Amino acid sequence: MLDAHQLNVFLVAAETLNFTRAAQKLGMSQPSVSQHIQNLERFFCTPLFVRSTRNLQLTDAGIALLPLSRKMVSQSILIEETMASLQGEVFGHLMVGCSTTPGKYLLPPLLTQFHNEFAKVRITCQVSPQNEAIDKLSGGLVNFALTSQIRESCKDVEFREFMRDEIILIAPLNHPWTQRESIDSDDLFGEEFLMREQDSGTYFSVNAALAQIGVDTSDLTTLMTLGNSEAIALSVQEGLGVGFISEIVVTKLGEGRVAPIRVNGLYIYREIYIGHNTNQPATVAQNSFWEFIQGLPYPFPLT
Repeated sequence: MLDAHQLNVFLVAAETLNFTRAAQKLGMSQPSVSQHIQNLERFFCTPLFVRSTRNLQLTDAGIALLPLSRKMVSQSILIEETMASLQGEVFGHLMVGCSTTPGKYLLPPLLTQFHNEFAKVRITCQVSPQNEAIDKLSGGLVNFALTSQIRESCKDVEFREFMRDEIILIAPLNHPWTQRESIDSDDLFGEEFLMREQDSGTYFSVNAALAQIGVDTSDLTTLMTLGNSEAIALSVQEGLGVGFISEIVVTKLGEGRVAPIRVNGLYIYREIYIGHNTNQPATVAQNSFWEFIQGLPYPFPLT
């Protein structure tokens, strides 16, 4: 008979394509992971992975097994958590995906509130690039995702507005712009910018807002591209250049260390959404979390 635990080991191995990393994520030894995979391959009489000295790849049989395994593992979790919750308390494990800024600054107060009501629910957060977080939600690898974009092609994902995140231009405290009440869009040219990567939600919002005031982002001088807003804030603080980052980051990390600069006619914001996959059977813990989300005010207060 198939073992849901073995299928879960297979899923993590398929996600990481590395038995050692899979063992670390599962809290198991690498030989134990290998043994579970070998047992599955003997059960199905077919290899699930192509093994080489450098990496693993799924075979056609392994690819076919992926969605079936997710369904069985999800159903197994649903059964366990439902039976445990019959005792009068909500048990379970939530997997939450998110992009960088929401993961660092929005999830902690959100999950603290939820934990205060449902102390026996365990939560794992996976911080990743925004598109990857949405892919994981659509593919059933996480139960919920906090993101600043909605992908219309994800028909089985329901999103709820969570809060509005303003993005502001910051400069070093000794920058000439700090002596002015505001600057014009023409002043942006000639400055050296520290930018987020182009697939980030921040870059997407900045690019769209600048276009509305006639500024092409590609015409600005990009000194450096950095993978998170904290790195931009710290680099601006050191006088390396200017940059656009979330106001949340300025408040939490850079208040009094960098100067916010107002650009005439420019207002940049992005909506932050939280979504869940409606195509998969929800556990008691997942239903409790979504009901909790539905009861939150908009915008969600950070304090």
